[in-house]
Amino acid sequence: MARIFLIGFMGCGKTTLGRKLAAKLNYTFYDLDQLLEEQAGMSVAEYFSSFGETAFRVAEAEILKQTPYAENAVISTGGGLPCFFDNLTWMNTNGQTVYIKLSPKTLASRLESGKDERPLLRDKHGDELVAFIADKLSERESFYEQAHIIADGLGLSAEKLAGILKL
Repeated sequence: MARIFLIGFMGCGKTTLGRKLAAKLNYTFYDLDQLLEEQAGMSVAEYFSSFGETAFRVAEAEILKQTPYAENAVISTGGGLPCFFDNLTWMNTNGQTVYIKLSPKTLASRLESGKDERPLLRDKHGDELVAFIADKLSERESFYEQAHIIADGLGLSAEKLAGILKL
């Protein structure tokens, strides 16, 4: 049995890379944000603005721990999920965690176009966006770095990631 949890800041490629990795390994792919949206009947942004961050984090943790995962699965998590409750410990116990690491500047350039769907970024631009990401990343890095594997997200492909996984 192999469960691979992809963690990292929003925009690092967890979902895109996760889909490709799952296809390459012939594993089932799960996007926890998508599962939350399906169960809540609204987008993450709508959930966030309707119920607040605390309720979102509780719902996110429940989805993480209560989803009946396939035996072999790649799971894309929300960027903040590892930083709340005992989520990271739970993932480290129930699978292999991979932190997809990118610089604040690279993340900002990736996130600039899709900010409207991301409540925490909506009103930030340019240097302000980079500074916000750097600040958030410094809060979250101590969690992310507890992952089993830390992978440089620049040029990371499903093939490269499959090669560094311990399967």
